[in-house]
Amino acid sequence: MNPIVLAQDPTLADFGRDPWWLVLGKIVFAFAFGLLATLLGVWFERRVVGYMQVRPGPNQVGPFGLLQTLADGLKMAFKEDILPKAADKVVYFFAPTISVICAVTALSVIPFGPMVSIFGHHTPLQVTDVPVAVLLLLACSSMGVYGIVLGGWASGSTYPLLGGLRSSAQMISYEVAMGLSIVAVFMTAGTMSTSGIVAAQGDATRLTIFGTEIPAPGWYAILLLPSFIIFFIATVGETNRAPFDLPEAESELVAGFMTEYSSLKFALFMLSEYVAMVTMSAVTTTLFLGGWRAPWPITLWEGANSGWWPMLWFFGKVIALVFVFVWLRGTLPRLRYDQFMRLGWKVLLPINLVWILVLSGLRSIEDWDTRGKVIAVSIPAGILLIATLFWPSRKPQPKPTTQEQVDNRPYGSFPLPPMDLQVPPSPRITRVVAEREPANIVAGSDSREV
Repeated sequence: MNPIVLAQDPTLADFGRDPWWLVLGKIVFAFAFGLLATLLGVWFERRVVGYMQVRPGPNQVGPFGLLQTLADGLKMAFKEDILPKAADKVVYFFAPTISVICAVTALSVIPFGPMVSIFGHHTPLQVTDVPVAVLLLLACSSMGVYGIVLGGWASGSTYPLLGGLRSSAQMISYEVAMGLSIVAVFMTAGTMSTSGIVAAQGDATRLTIFGTEIPAPGWYAILLLPSFIIFFIATVGETNRAPFDLPEAESELVAGFMTEYSSLKFALFMLSEYVAMVTMSAVTTTLFLGGWRAPWPITLWEGANSGWWPMLWFFGKVIALVFVFVWLRGTLPRLRYDQFMRLGWKVLLPINLVWILVLSGLRSIEDWDTRGKVIAVSIPAGILLIATLFWPSRKPQPKPTTQEQVDNRPYGSFPLPPMDLQVPPSPRITRVVAEREPANIVAGSDSREV
């Protein structure tokens, strides 16, 4: 491959002209990217969380422990495949497959780079693109719910069914917030094509603040800061990652929808989670972080957005977002289910609707620079949104003393041992013996001797 310097953004007219072998190569590349990103993502998560918890993490199998994930996958493949007696065999088999296919399919419309030259053919670094590519991303994300719901139902067990139902409610709820966040991107970019959205973010603008002109990036993460914050929160909930991993809440549902799965089927569910995490990071990069375009100050170099270099910037942004996913897992505790649903329906959804209304009003004002005025409103709105999400909802109550906890404990419960470390007589046995032989009960006698 001999790359040439091209500064051309791909358009919809550039797709559908490649030979069959080039299309096949792009498909294999996108599929391999999803699988390799998953293998490295598991290792990356274990190493980062280990560093946060002051422990080494995997470091024995291969250099820096890089082959540990491969060894774990081989171990899963040779484990016994247990099929529950009450399971629906066909649906039980296809449920994890649906989750993986939906997560990988979304990579087909992700632009990895601009126009390049591959063996003399000028082609975009993207499998394909359509005028409604972002709707295809939403469709793949929505179809992924079926794999989890059907997996919980087909297991023929109570707890996997409850985990599947909780997951369906969770993912459908946050699909609404995610879709409304993308509406702001449609309004600003004027297209639903992923390559068109990346091209629209390449237009920088200049803001006049206190009489001084400063360059402003065209990334929608800054231009549409509230939408970016809500979209990323929704992606964390959509991928069932901590602190929103409620379908797999072991303390409540044993292991959620995948309780009855083992061997390769369990590995497929695990694979789908990490592929979805990488895919959502790529989608966030495409919609809000300029896609394959280089960040400042790399843009000062004229060839930063030409040739094969943009793939490096794209992968760097994806890795940074995956690190944020891992960071959240290692720092935040799991939310209660009612808190999680309240956040989606009563906080994110109303704020999203108000922001879209404000954005529509700004775009309707004439004789005012649209990009500049949106940035001027977006940044304060994003700061206000972050303050709203993290502002404490109630005042902390003073912690009761140990003696107050003992005095206020309800009858029949023992949250704390007796202060004198003496086991009291059982009230039930004392009452039964008193009813049968009241004459034999003496004050202070141990009921266990009766």
